Amino acid sequence: MEIISSCEKMQELAKTWQKEGFVVGLVPTMGYLHEGHLSLAQAARKKCDIVVMSIFVNPTQFGPNEDFAVYPRDLAHDTKLAQSVGVDYIFHPQAEDMYPEHYSTYVQVEGLTETLCGKARPGHFRGVTTVVSKLFHLVLPQMAFFGQKDGQQVAVVERMVKDLNFPVTIVRVPIQRQSDGLALSSRNIYLSEEEKKQATVLSRSLRMALKAAQNGEKNAAALKELIYQEISRQDLAKIEYVEIVDAVTMQPVTELKEQVMIALAVRFGKTRLIDNIMIPQNCED
Repeated sequence: MEIISSCEKMQELAKTWQKEGFVVGLVPTMGYLHEGHLSLAQAARKKCDIVVMSIFVNPTQFGPNEDFAVYPRDLAHDTKLAQSVGVDYIFHPQAEDMYPEHYSTYVQVEGLTETLCGKARPGHFRGVTTVVSKLFHLVLPQMAFFGQKDGQQVAVVERMVKDLNFPVTIVRVPIQRQSDGLALSSRNIYLSEEEKKQATVLSRSLRMALKAAQNGEKNAAALKELIYQEISRQDLAKIEYVEIVDAVTMQPVTELKEQVMIALAVRFGKTRLIDNIMIPQNCED
């Protein structure tokens, strides 16, 4: 496995692969890898000739009061884990190379980015779509692999790919969870033992809502109230949002008709956790 830090070298190598007809898979990450990231690489390994994992803590998707400076980083550990699941190349650029002096070009997806995390984190998705666009141009993948845990992010990237005619297939990979249901996240390291214990309420409340929907409950407000009540039993949980949105447009719904995503963001101390579950049409079947 090789680590590439130069944008120019990455793109030249990608052009060579393109000429040779290799199927290239990109796994975009911010590093501090866990089993969720590794599941993306494993999915890419099954479908692609060459697997490139980007490890880049992207400054443009962090707000001024967020955790960019202290976001966990451990390239040596990440390298070992990436190699263990068959990653061929790690692309690890520096911020000054991705965003050189006088940088002033950004990619903005409208509509989908104004709800959920987009409402709570202004500018976040502009940073995401900008860096993903740059990665697509530098790595030239035919396929890119994203985790469903960031469900809104995947929907935004899919819209960008369709609207801007990127020749890239977006592959969604299911959420990876601990045995207690907590969704894997690099930010879980911030949680105390008690916070980790209480944070299991996120997946539990989502499963309760899914079961209610399968039993015939179609009213979004009723399902949201069910989740609110369950999470509110945990004294360390501070709910930022619980929303039920159309799975494609990310717009709130009042009744379950088409496929929807139930998404939530909850803080435990200074740590913000997100989770979601998809509810298909006719879920009672």
